[in-house]
Amino acid sequence: MINESELILNADGSIYHLNLLPEDLADTIITVGDPDRVAKVSKYFDRIELKKGKREFITHTGYLGNKRLTVISTGIGTDNIDIVFNELDALVNIDFASRTVKSTLTSLDIVRIGTSGAVQQDVEMGTILASAYGVGLDTLMNYYQGTKEEEEQVLQRELGVYFSVLNLQPYVAKASDSLLDRIAFDLAKGITLTAPGFYAPQGRCVRSKNTIPNFIGLVNSFRYEKHRFTNLEMETAGIYALAKMFGHQALSINAILASRVDGRFSSLPEDVVDKAIQLVLERI
Repeated sequence: MINESELILNADGSIYHLNLLPEDLADTIITVGDPDRVAKVSKYFDRIELKKGKREFITHTGYLGNKRLTVISTGIGTDNIDIVFNELDALVNIDFASRTVKSTLTSLDIVRIGTSGAVQQDVEMGTILASAYGVGLDTLMNYYQGTKEEEEQVLQRELGVYFSVLNLQPYVAKASDSLLDRIAFDLAKGITLTAPGFYAPQGRCVRSKNTIPNFIGLVNSFRYEKHRFTNLEMETAGIYALAKMFGHQALSINAILASRVDGRFSSLPEDVVDKAIQLVLERI
């Protein structure tokens, strides 16, 4: 039995942060970072049956044709991903009445639609890119046990050597093959680097003195066999690693709004994001 301080429920029986009941959640979920982006996804639904919110976690559940979907905002960063993915899993795989793990587990399909900056010259602004792998520079997965496929282990070893001079120990997690095939079959693909911050951890320098002054150059120079970094953001690696640990399928779709190589930002960011939203909804 899971005690009250481990699995915290609100007075109405909903899970603590997300404020959701198990029946509020569809088996196919779209995550977005920005709470305002939830409505930009659900406006394409044919019917919305539920709207709930608490803190930065806004949820809409409804139907696109006959398919039931949930779109939920996570906020920024893998610390928020930790909350969202643990609570999503609990909603489908924990019996709240008995506080025990269900005998039959549910595997969710989870697709992130997020914004990102390209770290390669040939990944143009406006590209919709799928993350074949997520590589995390945060410490989230230091706290969890999980298993890795051989290709994840090999890539993680190579990256550990590459970043060792900076005392960074990245972790690697792979996208769901089934979601890649279904949703991203014709999209650009690459390795997405997940940073633990937006400014210095992504090589930005506004008024700071950064400990890694050529961070973008370091990132875009990495090569191992067919692998290279294509883009940089703040959630994908945590999503992939936690989804795999819990037995869910996850895919990150990135709207490329910036070129970190050229120092440019899209003049039409909302159009690029909307393009990504419509693409995912057509294929999900």
